[in-house]
Amino acid sequence: MRRLVATGSVWATGQYQARRQRGTRYARLSLEHPARMLPAIAHRAVASFSAPGEVVLDPMCGIGTTLVEAAHLGRDGVGFELEPKWACIARDNLALAAAQGAVGQGEVHLGEASWQAARLAEDEGRRASLLLTSPPYGSMTHGQVRSRRDGAEAVEKQAYRYARARLRTNLAHQPLEELLGSFTGILSACRPLLEPGAHVVITTRPYRAKGESIDFPARVMGAARQAGLEPVGRCAALMCALRDGEVVGRTSFFQSIETARLRGTGLPAHVIQHEDVLVLRNPEQDKPGSEGER
Repeated sequence: MRRLVATGSVWATGQYQARRQRGTRYARLSLEHPARMLPAIAHRAVASFSAPGEVVLDPMCGIGTTLVEAAHLGRDGVGFELEPKWACIARDNLALAAAQGAVGQGEVHLGEASWQAARLAEDEGRRASLLLTSPPYGSMTHGQVRSRRDGAEAVEKQAYRYARARLRTNLAHQPLEELLGSFTGILSACRPLLEPGAHVVITTRPYRAKGESIDFPARVMGAARQAGLEPVGRCAALMCALRDGEVVGRTSFFQSIETARLRGTGLPAHVIQHEDVLVLRNPEQDKPGSEGER
């Protein structure tokens, strides 16, 4: 039986801006991905919920942040990625990690996550002690922006779209309910790749759509439970910095605009300065009749 891990409820993962966290550990093309996991969050999760030499799985690995941080911490990583562009960049980032002395190995499999999981489950290879991932959410928050404060003549938005190829299998283009169902399917398909008692860590946060607040973390937790996973806890990974007891905000352009708009209508809206970290476990043994039973 794997031990339960006490990690604290608040993670100080925003002490440095994302660009500084990536520094020279990631290829420049990594910035083109619409929604990248913060390296400090991936680093904290891998360090907390796995041990050197173990395997970390990310079924939606994007540019490979989970895999890169795992490699630098001496873990081996396995990632699935639907879009060829991101899979290629993830492999480049893993090669860069190896060149920088990372002892962990990583591999990226191109294709839909559920199909790849089912294919690998047929092998009698090593199982992962940690699944760490983040589903796409809140499409309006994706991408990079240059505004007048950056010297642009007008607001310029870039790197904010996922590929429209394979639309039906790309969660980024699915309506909320369909996305949640697809995510349940991916987690269910991945469970045979996990050790009994392995941790599953999912990072996400609430967002607003047409002014309505969507409690996406709660919905994702429900989707994970539908896959047969057992909730363990919920932490807050800060995207803001803590300096001398004060909070130093790191508000995105998107959040600033949306919050200002809502406040203009009289709603007491606030910017979000953290990621919800949902922590679950793969059961040691499925309960008879459970929805996650295979």
